[in-house]
Amino acid sequence: MMMNSGMGFLWMILWIVVLGLVIYGGLRLILSKKEEEDPAIQILKEKFARGEISEAEYNRRKKVLLKS
Repeated sequence: MMMNSGMGFLWMILWIVVLGLVIYGGLRLILSKKEEEDPAIQILKEKFARGEISEAEYNRRKKVLLKS
């Protein structure tokens, strides 16, 4: 009986970890999708990649865009 209880506890821990990973992945996907869907963010990323704006300017503009 003791072995059975130990295995049940391990399965419970495994499912908690799996559920946590699923929730974490879903949140990451939702948050990254918000940024990717915004065409203004995409344009900003392109300007930064081409060297048209500095990193400080990129971060400032991105912060402003994500507020709205």
